[in-house]
Order: sequence, then C-alpha cells, then structure tokens
Amino acid sequence: MNALPRFLAAFAASLLLAAPFAARSNTLEAIKQRNKIIVAVDISAPPYGMLDGQARQTGSDVEAAQLLAKDLGVALEIVPVNGPNRVPFLLSRKVDVVLASFSITEERKKVVAYSAPYGVVPVLVAGPGSASVASFSDLAGKTIAVTRGTTSDQELTRGLKDIPGAQIVRYEDDATTNTAVATGQQDFLVGAPSVLPAIKKANPARDIVPKFIAKSYPYAVGLRKNEPELKEWLDGWVEANLKNGKFNEIYQRYFGMPLPADMQR
Repeated sequence: MNALPRFLAAFAASLLLAAPFAARSNTLEAIKQRNKIIVAVDISAPPYGMLDGQARQTGSDVEAAQLLAKDLGVALEIVPVNGPNRVPFLLSRKVDVVLASFSITEERKKVVAYSAPYGVVPVLVAGPGSASVASFSDLAGKTIAVTRGTTSDQELTRGLKDIPGAQIVRYEDDATTNTAVATGQQDFLVGAPSVLPAIKKANPARDIVPKFIAKSYPYAVGLRKNEPELKEWLDGWVEANLKNGKFNEIYQRYFGMPLPADMQR
C-alpha cells in the first residue's frame, strides 16, 4: 500500500472513532432524546437551593431549573452538589448543566462554558456589629469562615494575600459555614447576603451584620465547553425569561430585591 491509500485509510478510521464522541458532545440532542434534563443544584445554599419544612427542594435555582425543564419540554432531575464538586460533576457528565449560584469567573472559564447571566450575587464580608471593618486590611489578625471553592473563597484569598495574621477557615458547604459562625467558632465570614438570615435563624443572639461588599458577580448556567447547540439554546432561553420578567420574579421572591436594571433590559 502506497502513502496516499494509507493516509486515506487512517483518516477514515479517525472519523469512525470520532463519530461517537461527536454524538455524545451534543448534550442538547441527548437531553431531548432522553426526555429529561439533569441539573446540578446546591441544595445547601439558601436561598439558591434549600429544603422547605416538608423536605422539598426549593430556592431560586430550583425554580430556575424547573423553568428550564418546562421550557425545554422535558422532565427534570436535580442532582444535589456543593461548591467544590459543581465543576467535577459537570465535567464527568454526571449532570447536563449547573444551576448552583454558579458565578462567572475567569478561573472557571478556563474549564467550563457559561450561558448569558440570569442573576447576580454580591460577595459580602460580614462580622459582629461592634467590629469596625471596612476593608480587607481591617481583618488583620482575625479568623474568617468561608465555603470552599466558591467565588467568596476566591475573593477572600485574594483580599487577604498581604494581610498579616488573617486566617481562613474553609468549610465544605454553606450550611456548615453558617453553623460555624452561628455557634461562635468564627466571628467573621465571607459569602452571599443570603447567609445572614440563616445565621440569625440558627442563633438569634448572634449579631452578624454586613461590613462591606468585596465584589459582585453575575451567575449563569454552567455547561461543558464545545457544546454550541446547547449554549445557543440557553442564551436564547435566558434572554427570553429576562425580557418576560420570569427571572426577575424568581429573584425578587427569594432576595427581596429586583435584578439590576441593566440585566433586565
């Protein structure tokens, strides 16, 4: 066999090997054929995801996932995740997409893709009402709680880089972080504003209040890279539900405030 036939044979073989992978990579088609979308949601991060008094899943991301399945015309399966395992679950194909207060960061964009944003989460630094804290420099010598692998963790790590004596204590989920602060293991924490009512509910005597906003992040649906069909559909879905006000209704229901005006436009 001369060089050309050998090349053509190898090329044909490579196409055959690549075909199954290409079929698997079209997640949108797979969802429709399965008639079900599998969505990662952090059920331990109120008000994004939580259990109500009847142990039913609820929260802003739960409602967004329900809206997603409804608009796709398929059934919904929610897979509970936490901050550290959201990306691994997505990349290992345990889920189709992530709706778990999934903030858009440059670090995550290296390994995953995002839809257009459908909400925003501010990174809040909080502590005792009597403490005078207006910047990261005021946390020198203090111990701060945060949930591992979150944008709050990233901002806290950056903010404390050159602050002497500050110690970060990382917990595996928001519920554990909130409990640590509610029980007095730490007096300071960094997280979403939604953690403060949870701490107050767990221990009404704890006077933990906002100190300053470190940064605000838009959040979006997370998906695997190189899935153009799914990304195009998700971008259109987000745009439609921002325009018709459904995302704003969900956000106001759980956060007590509207989405930023520029996002609604």
